[in-house]
Parts: sequence; C-alpha cells; structure tokens
Amino acid sequence: MDPIVVVGASVGGATAANTLATAGVPVVMLERDLSRVKPCGGAVPPVAFSEFDIPYELISRKVHQTLIHSPSERSIAIEVVGSTPTENDYVAMVCRESFDPWLRNRAVRNGATLIEGAFLDLERDAAGVTVHYRDKASRQKQTIRASAVIGADGAYSPTAKALGLPRLPRCIAIQERMVLPPEKMARWEASADLYLGHDISPDLYGWVFPKSDHVAVGCGAGPGNTQAARQLLANLKTRLSDELAGGEVFMEEAHSLPMQPRPKMAFDRAMLIGDAAGLVVGTSGEGIYWAMKSGEMAAQTIVATLPDLSERALRRYEQRWWAQYGKMYRFLRGLQRWGYSNERQMEVFTDMCRNDDVQRLTFDSYMYKRMAPMPWLAQLRMTWDIAVSQLRHYLPRPEAQRPRPHVER
Repeated sequence: MDPIVVVGASVGGATAANTLATAGVPVVMLERDLSRVKPCGGAVPPVAFSEFDIPYELISRKVHQTLIHSPSERSIAIEVVGSTPTENDYVAMVCRESFDPWLRNRAVRNGATLIEGAFLDLERDAAGVTVHYRDKASRQKQTIRASAVIGADGAYSPTAKALGLPRLPRCIAIQERMVLPPEKMARWEASADLYLGHDISPDLYGWVFPKSDHVAVGCGAGPGNTQAARQLLANLKTRLSDELAGGEVFMEEAHSLPMQPRPKMAFDRAMLIGDAAGLVVGTSGEGIYWAMKSGEMAAQTIVATLPDLSERALRRYEQRWWAQYGKMYRFLRGLQRWGYSNERQMEVFTDMCRNDDVQRLTFDSYMYKRMAPMPWLAQLRMTWDIAVSQLRHYLPRPEAQRPRPHVER
C-alpha cells in the first residue's frame, strides 16, 4: 500500500508516525525545517513519559510548586500534589530542541521515513492522495502518492488550508529564554510562576518556567491583542525586574496557538491532530500532551480501519476523542472565559486557587488527564468560597470614613 504521509514531525506528528510504523503501516514524515526549534513553554505531565514510553532523562526540570500572582500582586503558592501523593507529583519541563528530535528519531528507528521539505498542496481521489512538497535540499517540487494524510502542521496548518478549511482564531505566545545568575536561578529551582493582569496578558497569563540552566519568560496575547505581544512581554519583565536582574537573553521565540478546536478533524483520507485540529486546552494553553495523544489516536484509527480510509471510517478518531476528552475541553474553555475576562475576575480566580479542593482537582486532572470526581461536600465548599470572593471583588467599597474635626470647647 501507499504510505500514510504525516505533515509535520513535531511531537504530534512524530507520535502518529511512530504508532503507524510500529504497527507495520508504511509512513512518511514531512517536516519543513528540521533545524527549527518550536517555541514552547515545555510543560508536560508525568503521565506522558510512561504512556508514550519516553525516557525520563528528557526532563529538564521538575516543578513541585506553582505560584499564581494576581493583578494586584497577591501570590498563591500551590504544591503540585494530587489527592493521593505519589512520586510523580510534579510538572515536567522539557526543552523542545531535545524532546522533538528524540520522538522523530524513534519513529525513524521503527521504520518511518523522514523527508525535509515544505508541504505545498494535496489532491484527493477515490484511490488515494497526491501530496506536493518542495524538497529543502534541492529546492525542487516533488510528489508523494499516499493512502491518507495526517495534518500535524500547527495552528496555521497548510494541510487544513489545502482541505478548504478556514483558519482558527489564534493567540500569540512570545517568550525569551534567559540565563540568570546562580543566586537568581535558585528562585525557580522547582517553581513555575503564572502572572495575571491585562497589562501582561488580556486573554491568558504570563509565565516564568524553569529549565535545566535557564528560565523561559513569556506571555500570551489573543485575537485583537497580538500586535501588543512584545509590549506585554516588556511589561512582564518590568514587573519582574528585581528577580531577573543580571539575566542575559540568549533566545527570543514566538508562535501561534489555536484558541478553539475545529468542528471536524476527520475527512476522506485526511485527519488533523494537535494544533492543526485546535486541540489546545483553555486556561493553561497546554498543547504537547494533547498533540501526542491525538496523534496516537488518529494513527490507531487508521490501523483499525485499513483499508477503509473514508471519512465515515476515520471519524471514529474524532468520536473517540470527544467521548474521552470533550467534558474536560468544555470545562477548561469555560474556566478561561470566566477566570480571565477582566482583572476583578482574575482576582477571583486567584482566590479560587487558594481552595484545597480546587488544588487537588486541578492536579488530579492535569497529571492523569481525566476529569477528577468532586464530592458534593467539596463542591459546596468551593462554590461558597467563589461566591464570597465574587462579592468581595465586585461589591462597591465604601469610602473610608473621614475623621471628624476636633473642636476645642
């Protein structure tokens, strides 16, 4: 049979290709530029390493604490621990310059073919797909005859465009990587900080994420605010001027993230995964795990349905995805709209993060990628705390009572 062509060989594409190759299905990964490092905060849940059989040596730093800073600079320290403490209670930080090549190389070792070239277009017919690309080395246009195509090519997704799909609303994530003096770096040995405020990000948040020998300092800006991204990052650095003093920037990065999932992810002889399918979760902007998981699911669907690669067959991927993760995506999108809508609401969001039940639910869901059950008593406590916070931040505050003038008699 003709191979499956995976357009994009980052985390999602490499995982899809590896899943196909290990199942004995011929597969070609088409990557525009193998030297490019995808800009990314690099946060990965520990479950990804066991689930996708990835060596723990690729973890650059383990984060055991998250600090959330409200617009008024109130700080909430949250320990990364679930309802039942385990040795895997942490957020893994990875560097994409080592993480992505390892995934790609594994797929190649297992039988995938890797081509460095830019996807141009595709043509589908009853018997397969003709993929057009420009080879990077020769600069010549080439074609591949494929059985099907998996688009794993990011928020702008040339594959989605070739399928006639509109672009998704996108945000811009911009960050700088900085080497700090040792005494400053110690501040982020095992802590990742999130910063809220419309002067830093009107739609998401700013961050400082630790790596093995440096930090990534960045922020996100949604539709209508992307032109201000560089200024927003400058505002964050000003807010952190004391903590970043003496730091040297050695890399500047920016990339787009989709703001909502696509209504359809499967078509005749074509599928979309990861950012190309809009599979970035609200609130956090997390995408690495979801790109890998969607790549695995899409590939598993192909293996299960071959030789039938019709839309009807491939939609099993889409149906399985939303059956398993739809509730989580809807919840997190709603939480993003609720928690980041204005600065008063960001203060309420910060207060909510003080709640022990919220903290356990958050990390149970994050570390194991499933909606954790919430007992009714915990729901009542959480609802009460949020209601009290809403009143505190939204009710008008009485003016301070002026002292009466003293009158001598």
